[in-house]
Amino acid sequence: MWYLPLLILLGLLFLFVELLLLPGVSVGALLALICYGSAIYLAFTHFGMTVGLIIIAIILLLSLVAVIYSLRAKTWQRLSLKEQVTSSSMPSPAEVLQPGMQGVAISRLAPMGKVNINGALYEAKSTDVYIDARSTVEVVGFENFNVIVKKVE
Repeated sequence: MWYLPLLILLGLLFLFVELLLLPGVSVGALLALICYGSAIYLAFTHFGMTVGLIIIAIILLLSLVAVIYSLRAKTWQRLSLKEQVTSSSMPSPAEVLQPGMQGVAISRLAPMGKVNINGALYEAKSTDVYIDARSTVEVVGFENFNVIVKKVE
């Protein structure tokens, strides 16, 4: 008889894992269904109709409580990230460069490519349609982490 509560608790644990940790993956739900199905099958075959129906009622009640608990907003707030990320993997070109600075196109800008300005490589976008490699370019602005350049005539 000890295996029925164990199967029900394992099924409940897998249901919580599915609802809170791995939503959409369905591994937890599948394992929960296997545990619940096994508990129901064993209850009916070893203990009869009454115990089987009681086990079904217990499983439905506990699963309903688990679903309601996992859908409450406070549950998700406890699990969510509260720290705000303000750093980036690299400094913005706007922090290092200024409009009017000149550099050299490393690759052809059609309209995106690489430029070398003051010894550093940047992803650049040309205001012209094409800028050939090894052409002198001038910084005219910034867009996210891209440098907007124009060809120096």
